[in-house]
Amino acid sequence: MKIAEIREIATNELAERIEAEVANYNQMVLNHSISPLDNPAQIKKLRRTIARMKAELHQRELNK
Repeated sequence: MKIAEIREIATNELAERIEAEVANYNQMVLNHSISPLDNPAQIKKLRRTIARMKAELHQRELNK
């Protein structure tokens, strides 16, 4: 997800989306530890997307 797409999301929806993505990330890491994923780069991509979302949310809190 690109930063422009993240900026279009409402603040409360962004917080919910972060929670969902973190849960998805944790599940993906657990599954990868049990049996390797077909594409382990997905973990890296998801982690960076979560970081972008958190950065945008933090920026919005600072601008209030």
